[in-house]
Amino acid sequence: MNDAYADKLGSGIPSDLSSPASYRVGVGWLVAVAVAFTSLQFAFVLPHLGLGWDEAVYVSQVSSHAPAAFFSAPRARGISYLVAPVAALTSSTVVLRCYLAVLSGAGLLGALWVWRRFQPAPRLALAGVLFAGLWVTQFYGPQAMPNLWVALGSLSCAGFFLRAVVSRGAGRTDRRALSGAALCLAAVVLLRPPDGFWLALPLVGAAFLVREWRHWAVFAAIASGLVAGGAEWVAESYLRYGGVVSRLQTSGRVEGGFSWHLAFADQLRALSGRTLCRPCNVPWSDKADSLWWFALPVLAAGGVAVARKGRRLPSVLLPALCGVSMAVPYLLLVNYAAPRFLLPTYALLALPVADCLWWLAAGAGRPKLRPVATGLVTLVLAAHLAIQYAVLANTVNRNVTAHTDYGRIAADLLGLGVSRPCLVTGTNAIPIAYYAGCASGATSGNNANITVRGITDTAGQRPTAVLVPAGQQPPAYARTWTGHRLSDVQQLGPCTAYVAPRPARPGSR
Repeated sequence: MNDAYADKLGSGIPSDLSSPASYRVGVGWLVAVAVAFTSLQFAFVLPHLGLGWDEAVYVSQVSSHAPAAFFSAPRARGISYLVAPVAALTSSTVVLRCYLAVLSGAGLLGALWVWRRFQPAPRLALAGVLFAGLWVTQFYGPQAMPNLWVALGSLSCAGFFLRAVVSRGAGRTDRRALSGAALCLAAVVLLRPPDGFWLALPLVGAAFLVREWRHWAVFAAIASGLVAGGAEWVAESYLRYGGVVSRLQTSGRVEGGFSWHLAFADQLRALSGRTLCRPCNVPWSDKADSLWWFALPVLAAGGVAVARKGRRLPSVLLPALCGVSMAVPYLLLVNYAAPRFLLPTYALLALPVADCLWWLAAGAGRPKLRPVATGLVTLVLAAHLAIQYAVLANTVNRNVTAHTDYGRIAADLLGLGVSRPCLVTGTNAIPIAYYAGCASGATSGNNANITVRGITDTAGQRPTAVLVPAGQQPPAYARTWTGHRLSDVQQLGPCTAYVAPRPARPGSR
């Protein structure tokens, strides 16, 4: 690295790499955080949590347990590919959860490891604690949902990108870093294409605006990542949705339209443990649960200022810009909220926040204040983590109840003779059908995939049931079917299953 460029960037290489002993200690910090992340998932989330609605859709695409559920336009298949090695072999949710918990710990370790060239390991470990300590990170660690993996991929991509452009500025080409950035960006696009776009935007901007970073190899890496990750989504768009534009339009309708909408308050109300807030017209309760959200932008900005003063601005400003960019659609363009949407932002902002907290704990430049400052930062962080795990416990309990309800209704249907091969339609049909090993169907709404004629034809060939909330009338095609009151369930409410007459067996009279 030439002297002028090194002076502009800062030291770059953290001091904990100066000796083998220090290196091992540094590795230990990161491994400890990753192991704790996985262990806490086993302790708080894994034991009894069944598959949720969206998980049933993703897992059913690669599982032999049930037919593939309807795959709506906004979805992407990256998470299905991630769970395929396990889902194709077993229908055990426990095995799947264990696989994802271990894999997410390894993913967190890998994402932090990429940044060791720019941050000392203890500070990276603090960033890992800040991100992994959030209830939403813990909750989605063992789940078959794309958002956490987008977060880890984005953090890794930004780190590889920075390594590549720093090498370019020093007159070298780090092909490994370029390949890493391209692969991680491809993974993000494969998981959630729009998130890949919002991640690539600041990377392209940075490569264009910083003269030392402006090189065709950098732009080629970003382009190849976008193309490789998006190829399957584009191909599917033409095969199933009439083209990319048509798919985007359909996605917009399913998501309620993409237009200017300030969703800050929606996200704030969802932080108390709601996995989905749609429509988000609930009151803002449990305000202590969301105080950290107000501190997040302040601490992130403080981290950028500290890094600028320490002449290592790129290593903190770049992830901050990427985090802000990836929050734009979910804070400004979507009219509902889900805390998981902002996981990539939280992962990327964890780096500048950790920088700021590290500076504050060191006494904010006043060595005499260090003992007191360290104690205060530790106490605040401990209180924050305690609140996060209280929210996590409540969230897990609510979801365990709801997912148990799916299983109980599926067991009731089995008792009524609705067994594979079979069809389930009506309320909550997708997850209940998956639990029962049946196909799911809907004649209207965002998941419409069958006609009334299709349902009645299927009912003449295999067991078919329609689920109707208690007190409501069944659809016209099921008025003559036999109604059965199902087990009382806590979260979903009582419902009735209208089961079609048993189809005649071939050759019977």
